[in-house]
Amino acid sequence: MAHDPRAGAAGTAETAAPTAADYYAVNRGGGLFSEAISQRLGAKIAVFAHKRRLAPTVLTVANLGLSCLVSFVVVAAAGPVADNSVWAWPVGVLALIGWQFAYALDCADGQLARVTGQTSPAGGRVDVLCDVAAQIALVAAISATAEAQIPATPAWLIAAFAGTWMVNLVTSVMQSGAQASSMITSRSLPVRVVKLVRDYGAVIALAGVVLTVAPQASIWFIGAFTLINGAFLAASIAFSGRESLRG
Repeated sequence: MAHDPRAGAAGTAETAAPTAADYYAVNRGGGLFSEAISQRLGAKIAVFAHKRRLAPTVLTVANLGLSCLVSFVVVAAAGPVADNSVWAWPVGVLALIGWQFAYALDCADGQLARVTGQTSPAGGRVDVLCDVAAQIALVAAISATAEAQIPATPAWLIAAFAGTWMVNLVTSVMQSGAQASSMITSRSLPVRVVKLVRDYGAVIALAGVVLTVAPQASIWFIGAFTLINGAFLAASIAFSGRESLRG
């Protein structure tokens, strides 16, 4: 990725700092919710980080740290919330805000790297690995809440939820390079609204709302998204297989 074209010769000319609009212009989407909220917040974080000369990897690690910290609190509070010895709403609000801000950091690291010319294969690997770790922690938090609320929650459902949750991340990584493809290319508003069920920003916002107002409904959240992601995985296999047979 080229450096900011407004930059002068290094060390000899004063450069204009990129604006939030510059960072937002290189965002990688993610869906209607992510583009409207998460990526825009990420652009503002990128401006803040650039002014303080922070490397994109610093934002990547901050995303990991914040995600894991919030998820740890949710896991630790799952039992007390289920026993009504701790109010659910403070834990839920923490999850709602904390996970969203962590995701904004994840959006910001890529924007900062692309605009300032700091992209690298190693940085890309760190980003993906931190995303995996952060999402494992998030899945553990939601699963712990469901199990605490309903001890009879089937182990197979938790396992299926954990496995299919990663379908979003895997397909996102695959949307780059020569293998990039999409089953539905339309960007019409009705289609984008339907796609909110696979918009990471929207999904974790819903998870935060559930934890805030109805943690006992966590098992329904788990069941719904296991079904959605499992169906998408099956459809993706069928779509890719058909494309492969066509050569």
